[in-house]
Amino acid sequence: MLKKRLPWIDDIVRASRPRKVPVVFTQEEARLVLARMTGTPRLMAHLLYGSGLRVMECVRLRVKDVDLGYLQITLRDGKGGRDRRTMVPVFLVDALRKQIAKVADLHREDLSAGEGEVNLPFALSRKYPSAAQELGWQYLFPAARRTIAKDPVTSRTWEQRHHIDERILQRAVKQAIRETSIHKPASCHTFRHSFATHLLENGYDIRSVQELLGHKDVTTTMIYTHVLNRPGIGVRSPLDNQGPVKVLGNHR
Repeated sequence: MLKKRLPWIDDIVRASRPRKVPVVFTQEEARLVLARMTGTPRLMAHLLYGSGLRVMECVRLRVKDVDLGYLQITLRDGKGGRDRRTMVPVFLVDALRKQIAKVADLHREDLSAGEGEVNLPFALSRKYPSAAQELGWQYLFPAARRTIAKDPVTSRTWEQRHHIDERILQRAVKQAIRETSIHKPASCHTFRHSFATHLLENGYDIRSVQELLGHKDVTTTMIYTHVLNRPGIGVRSPLDNQGPVKVLGNHR
Protein backbone atom coordinates (compact mmCIF):
# COMPACT_ATOMS: atom_id res chain seq x y z
CA MET A 1 0.00 0.00 0.00
CA LEU A 2 2.89 2.35 0.80
CA LYS A 3 4.82 1.31 -2.36
CA LYS A 4 7.84 0.42 -0.22
CA ARG A 5 9.83 -2.79 -0.58
CA LEU A 6 10.33 -4.77 2.61
CA PRO A 7 13.54 -6.79 2.22
CA TRP A 8 13.03 -8.79 5.40
CA ILE A 9 10.18 -10.83 3.89
CA ASP A 10 12.09 -11.98 0.77
CA ASP A 11 12.96 -15.44 2.13
CA ILE A 12 9.58 -16.29 3.65
CA VAL A 13 8.19 -19.57 2.29
CA ARG A 14 4.47 -20.14 1.95
CA ALA A 15 3.27 -22.67 4.51
CA SER A 16 1.88 -25.88 3.09
CA ARG A 17 -0.62 -28.22 4.68
CA PRO A 18 0.91 -31.64 5.41
CA ARG A 19 -0.53 -34.43 3.29
CA LYS A 20 -2.31 -37.14 5.25
CA VAL A 21 -2.44 -40.84 4.47
CA PRO A 22 -5.92 -41.59 3.08
CA VAL A 23 -8.38 -43.89 4.81
CA VAL A 24 -8.76 -47.03 2.69
CA PHE A 25 -11.04 -50.05 2.85
CA THR A 26 -9.54 -53.47 2.39
CA GLN A 27 -11.08 -55.29 -0.56
CA GLU A 28 -13.11 -57.42 1.83
CA GLU A 29 -14.32 -54.34 3.76
CA ALA A 30 -15.41 -52.68 0.51
CA ARG A 31 -17.43 -55.77 -0.42
CA LEU A 32 -19.05 -55.89 3.01
CA VAL A 33 -20.10 -52.24 2.90
CA LEU A 34 -21.52 -52.53 -0.63
CA ALA A 35 -23.40 -55.70 0.31
CA ARG A 36 -25.22 -53.78 3.06
CA MET A 37 -26.58 -51.18 0.65
CA THR A 38 -29.77 -51.29 -1.40
CA GLY A 39 -31.51 -49.43 -4.23
CA THR A 40 -30.06 -46.50 -6.12
CA PRO A 41 -27.44 -45.64 -3.45
CA ARG A 42 -26.06 -49.16 -3.86
CA LEU A 43 -25.47 -48.66 -7.59
CA MET A 44 -23.96 -45.23 -6.97
CA ALA A 45 -21.61 -46.58 -4.30
CA HIS A 46 -20.52 -49.32 -6.71
CA LEU A 47 -19.56 -46.57 -9.18
CA LEU A 48 -17.59 -44.70 -6.52
CA TYR A 49 -15.54 -47.83 -5.87
CA GLY A 50 -15.55 -49.42 -9.31
CA SER A 51 -14.83 -46.27 -11.33
CA GLY A 52 -13.07 -44.00 -8.82
CA LEU A 53 -15.70 -41.25 -8.94
CA ARG A 54 -16.08 -38.39 -6.52
CA VAL A 55 -19.49 -38.02 -4.91
CA MET A 56 -20.65 -35.05 -6.99
CA GLU A 57 -19.21 -36.56 -10.17
CA CYS A 58 -21.44 -39.56 -9.61
CA VAL A 59 -24.50 -37.51 -8.65
CA ARG A 60 -24.18 -35.24 -11.72
CA LEU A 61 -23.75 -37.99 -14.30
CA ARG A 62 -25.94 -37.63 -17.39
CA VAL A 63 -27.25 -40.52 -19.46
CA LYS A 64 -25.03 -39.50 -22.39
CA ASP A 65 -21.92 -39.71 -20.20
CA VAL A 66 -22.16 -43.50 -19.82
CA ASP A 67 -20.95 -45.49 -22.84
CA LEU A 68 -21.77 -49.15 -22.27
CA GLY A 69 -20.38 -50.09 -25.69
CA TYR A 70 -16.86 -48.90 -24.92
CA LEU A 71 -17.28 -49.43 -21.14
CA GLN A 72 -16.28 -45.90 -20.25
CA ILE A 73 -17.66 -42.92 -18.38
CA THR A 74 -16.91 -39.37 -19.53
CA LEU A 75 -16.73 -36.86 -16.72
CA ARG A 76 -17.27 -33.27 -17.81
CA ASP A 77 -15.96 -30.16 -16.06
CA GLY A 78 -14.53 -32.07 -13.12
CA LYS A 79 -12.26 -30.77 -10.40
CA GLY A 80 -10.06 -28.06 -11.88
CA GLY A 81 -12.40 -27.70 -14.87
CA ARG A 82 -10.89 -30.74 -16.61
CA ASP A 83 -12.65 -33.54 -18.49
CA ARG A 84 -11.58 -37.15 -18.12
CA ARG A 85 -12.63 -40.70 -18.88
CA THR A 86 -12.74 -43.66 -16.54
CA MET A 87 -13.87 -47.26 -16.75
CA VAL A 88 -17.31 -48.85 -16.46
CA PRO A 89 -16.96 -52.10 -14.50
CA VAL A 90 -18.35 -55.04 -16.48
CA PHE A 91 -20.02 -56.07 -13.23
CA LEU A 92 -22.28 -52.98 -13.46
CA VAL A 93 -23.28 -53.09 -17.13
CA ASP A 94 -26.66 -54.76 -16.57
CA ALA A 95 -27.49 -52.56 -13.59
CA LEU A 96 -26.60 -49.39 -15.53
CA ARG A 97 -28.65 -50.53 -18.52
CA LYS A 98 -31.66 -51.00 -16.23
CA GLN A 99 -31.04 -47.59 -14.64
CA ILE A 100 -31.00 -45.90 -18.06
CA ALA A 101 -34.26 -47.67 -18.96
CA LYS A 102 -35.75 -46.44 -15.68
CA VAL A 103 -34.68 -42.86 -16.46
CA ALA A 104 -36.20 -43.18 -19.96
CA ASP A 105 -39.56 -44.28 -18.50
CA LEU A 106 -39.51 -41.42 -16.00
CA HIS A 107 -38.60 -38.95 -18.73
CA ARG A 108 -41.52 -40.09 -20.90
CA GLU A 109 -43.85 -39.47 -17.96
CA ASP A 110 -42.44 -35.96 -17.55
CA LEU A 111 -42.83 -35.23 -21.26
CA SER A 112 -46.43 -36.45 -21.25
CA ALA A 113 -47.08 -34.06 -18.36
CA GLY A 114 -45.78 -31.16 -20.46
CA GLU A 115 -42.45 -30.96 -18.64
CA GLY A 116 -39.25 -32.97 -19.08
CA GLU A 117 -36.70 -30.15 -19.21
CA VAL A 118 -33.43 -30.42 -17.33
CA ASN A 119 -30.93 -27.70 -16.52
CA LEU A 120 -28.01 -27.48 -18.94
CA PRO A 121 -24.46 -26.32 -18.14
CA PHE A 122 -23.10 -22.97 -19.29
CA ALA A 123 -24.99 -21.44 -22.25
CA LEU A 124 -26.07 -24.69 -23.92
CA SER A 125 -29.73 -23.92 -23.30
CA ARG A 126 -29.43 -20.93 -25.65
CA LYS A 127 -27.29 -22.70 -28.22
CA TYR A 128 -29.40 -25.88 -28.27
CA PRO A 129 -32.90 -24.98 -27.05
CA SER A 130 -34.30 -28.49 -27.53
CA ALA A 131 -31.44 -30.30 -25.78
CA ALA A 132 -33.02 -29.81 -22.35
CA GLN A 133 -35.74 -32.32 -23.26
CA GLU A 134 -33.46 -34.94 -24.78
CA LEU A 135 -32.94 -38.21 -22.91
CA GLY A 136 -29.16 -37.99 -23.19
CA TRP A 137 -29.05 -34.84 -21.07
CA GLN A 138 -31.21 -36.26 -18.28
CA TYR A 139 -29.48 -37.10 -15.02
CA LEU A 140 -28.58 -40.76 -14.62
CA PHE A 141 -29.74 -40.59 -11.00
CA PRO A 142 -32.77 -38.27 -11.05
CA ALA A 143 -34.61 -36.92 -8.04
CA ALA A 144 -37.90 -38.51 -7.07
CA ARG A 145 -39.82 -35.25 -7.54
CA ARG A 146 -39.78 -32.37 -9.98
CA THR A 147 -38.90 -28.91 -8.70
CA ILE A 148 -39.84 -25.41 -9.86
CA ALA A 149 -37.23 -23.60 -11.95
CA LYS A 150 -37.25 -19.93 -12.96
CA ASP A 151 -35.44 -18.14 -15.73
CA PRO A 152 -33.84 -15.01 -14.17
CA VAL A 153 -34.01 -13.14 -17.48
CA THR A 154 -37.50 -13.93 -18.77
CA SER A 155 -39.04 -14.88 -15.39
CA ARG A 156 -40.50 -17.99 -17.04
CA THR A 157 -41.17 -20.82 -14.59
CA TRP A 158 -41.36 -24.55 -15.30
CA GLU A 159 -40.90 -27.88 -13.56
CA GLN A 160 -37.67 -29.79 -13.98
CA ARG A 161 -36.20 -32.95 -12.54
CA HIS A 162 -32.87 -32.35 -10.84
CA HIS A 163 -30.37 -35.01 -9.78
CA ILE A 164 -30.69 -36.96 -6.56
CA ASP A 165 -29.52 -35.23 -3.38
CA GLU A 166 -25.96 -36.28 -2.59
CA ARG A 167 -26.87 -36.53 1.11
CA ILE A 168 -29.02 -39.58 0.33
CA LEU A 169 -25.91 -41.41 -0.87
CA GLN A 170 -23.76 -40.12 1.97
CA ARG A 171 -26.25 -41.23 4.63
CA ALA A 172 -26.65 -44.66 3.02
CA VAL A 173 -22.88 -45.22 2.98
CA LYS A 174 -22.51 -44.10 6.59
CA GLN A 175 -25.30 -46.44 7.68
CA ALA A 176 -23.73 -49.38 5.81
CA ILE A 177 -20.36 -48.70 7.44
CA ARG A 178 -21.98 -48.70 10.90
CA GLU A 179 -23.75 -51.98 10.18
CA THR A 180 -20.50 -53.69 9.18
CA SER A 181 -18.78 -52.50 12.39
CA ILE A 182 -15.81 -51.09 10.48
CA HIS A 183 -13.99 -48.81 12.91
CA LYS A 184 -12.49 -46.40 10.39
CA PRO A 185 -13.35 -42.73 9.79
CA ALA A 186 -14.67 -43.73 6.38
CA SER A 187 -17.08 -41.97 4.02
CA CYS A 188 -18.10 -41.97 0.36
CA HIS A 189 -14.66 -40.66 -0.61
CA THR A 190 -13.06 -43.71 0.98
CA PHE A 191 -14.33 -45.71 -2.00
CA ARG A 192 -12.29 -43.47 -4.35
CA HIS A 193 -9.19 -43.90 -2.17
CA SER A 194 -9.79 -47.66 -2.17
CA PHE A 195 -10.20 -47.71 -5.96
CA ALA A 196 -6.74 -46.20 -6.44
CA THR A 197 -5.07 -48.26 -3.73
CA HIS A 198 -6.49 -51.57 -4.93
CA LEU A 199 -5.43 -50.84 -8.52
CA LEU A 200 -1.85 -50.38 -7.29
CA GLU A 201 -2.17 -53.55 -5.24
CA ASN A 202 -3.16 -55.39 -8.40
CA GLY A 203 -0.03 -54.22 -10.19
CA TYR A 204 -1.30 -51.36 -12.39
CA ASP A 205 1.17 -48.55 -12.98
CA ILE A 206 0.77 -45.22 -11.26
CA ARG A 207 0.38 -43.28 -14.55
CA SER A 208 -2.71 -45.29 -15.44
CA VAL A 209 -4.16 -44.66 -11.98
CA GLN A 210 -3.36 -40.95 -12.31
CA GLU A 211 -5.29 -40.74 -15.58
CA LEU A 212 -8.31 -42.60 -14.20
CA LEU A 213 -8.44 -40.36 -11.13
CA GLY A 214 -7.98 -37.18 -13.15
CA HIS A 215 -4.99 -35.88 -11.17
CA LYS A 216 -3.06 -33.11 -12.86
CA ASP A 217 0.20 -34.04 -11.15
CA VAL A 218 1.42 -37.57 -10.52
CA THR A 219 2.69 -36.51 -7.09
CA THR A 220 -0.96 -36.28 -6.00
CA THR A 221 -1.46 -39.89 -7.04
CA MET A 222 1.71 -41.01 -5.28
CA ILE A 223 -0.02 -40.66 -1.92
CA TYR A 224 -1.60 -44.03 -2.68
CA THR A 225 1.76 -45.76 -2.86
CA HIS A 226 1.54 -46.10 0.91
CA VAL A 227 0.08 -49.53 0.12
CA LEU A 228 3.43 -50.69 -1.30
CA ASN A 229 5.29 -50.42 2.00
CA ARG A 230 2.63 -51.18 4.56
CA PRO A 231 3.24 -54.11 6.97
CA GLY A 232 2.53 -57.40 5.24
CA ILE A 233 3.45 -56.28 1.72
CA GLY A 234 7.21 -56.19 1.74
CA VAL A 235 8.33 -55.42 5.29
CA ARG A 236 8.28 -58.04 8.04
CA SER A 237 8.25 -57.00 11.66
CA PRO A 238 11.11 -58.42 13.76
CA LEU A 239 8.51 -59.45 16.33
CA ASP A 240 7.02 -61.88 13.80
CA ASN A 241 10.28 -63.89 13.95
CA GLN A 242 9.85 -64.58 17.66
CA GLY A 243 6.89 -66.94 17.38
CA PRO A 244 3.70 -66.77 19.48
CA VAL A 245 3.72 -64.88 22.78
CA LYS A 246 3.77 -67.11 25.83
CA VAL A 247 2.00 -65.81 28.94
CA LEU A 248 3.90 -66.56 32.11
CA GLY A 249 2.22 -66.40 35.50
CA ASN A 250 -1.02 -64.68 36.45
CA HIS A 251 -1.33 -60.96 35.90
CA ARG A 252 -4.08 -58.78 37.25
